[in-house]
Amino acid sequence: MAQRKITIEDIAQKANVSISTVSRVLRKSSGVRASKREAVLQAVADLDYRPNVFAQSLASGQSMTIGVITQNFGSPFYDGILAGILQGLESSDYSALFADGRWDRVIEQRAVETFTDRRVDGLIFVGGQLSESFLAEVGQRIPTVVVARELASMNSNCIFADNFKAAYELTNYLIEAGHRNIAHITAKMHYQEAVTDVEQRLRGYKQALVDAGLSPDPRLIVEGNLQQQSGALAIEMLLMEKQPFSAIFAANDAMALGARLGLYRRGLRVPDDVSLVGFDDEASAAYMVPPLTTVRQPSVQMGQEAAQAMLSLINGELPELAQFHGELIIRESVARQR
Repeated sequence: MAQRKITIEDIAQKANVSISTVSRVLRKSSGVRASKREAVLQAVADLDYRPNVFAQSLASGQSMTIGVITQNFGSPFYDGILAGILQGLESSDYSALFADGRWDRVIEQRAVETFTDRRVDGLIFVGGQLSESFLAEVGQRIPTVVVARELASMNSNCIFADNFKAAYELTNYLIEAGHRNIAHITAKMHYQEAVTDVEQRLRGYKQALVDAGLSPDPRLIVEGNLQQQSGALAIEMLLMEKQPFSAIFAANDAMALGARLGLYRRGLRVPDDVSLVGFDDEASAAYMVPPLTTVRQPSVQMGQEAAQAMLSLINGELPELAQFHGELIIRESVARQR
């Protein structure tokens, strides 16, 4: 037999207060004596009361939920941001609902429609393919925060790390180690109206070469898809060009791991024959053979910042966003070029 659902009338009877007092306590309203508030909260605990969230949302006009659209569940970088969002919401009354856009604009748009139909109180976009104009339009209708993308028209709502500067410093580290023929494994992204973090890494790589008096060689720049297998395939593409290289900068750690396998299959040792660096500092990077030199992005902190920014927007406040920077993590995958 199903257990009867506890109501606020039951709480009022047990706490020996009026129903309106219970309602004010549950809404966290002021004007309730401490003794009565304590009695109500004790009754709530004793009766194991669970509020009807749907009914509350109808009454208040708020669902107390935040929609989060990410791109790749299982990606250490994106998962770090999601973990930070959850941590940032812990001290609030809001819960997060998640959808995976899978780098597909149509799927992302459907997720937006689903979340708005469910009357979420805000939307957080983690990366993604949606155009800047579309996101700006969404932001006119609902509090919106974008993480891991830099959008000029939504600068006050965007949280990102300086990928250009980090890539510049990483490439310069290879140059200072004596490398002159540095290959780069990038990825073709299909953003509209915006520069992607991967493109910023490519620009940082090129600028570091130019500033060192070196000309970027298009034969040493190949495209992957941010997945491990594309890193291995990139090695074959680079070797087919027959253009010598002594170091490789992969735009993320996953492709660096694939590149490591590709080099191994061709009998090339890291770092003895070819130095190798990545980007993101995935957990596996420290345990690659040899341990990978890479850039650590503060993904968890970025997620926490996104959650706090969202809470500010919901409260009608303009968030003050922190500036994030990547950190060069030097391990054992780079050797000096004689």
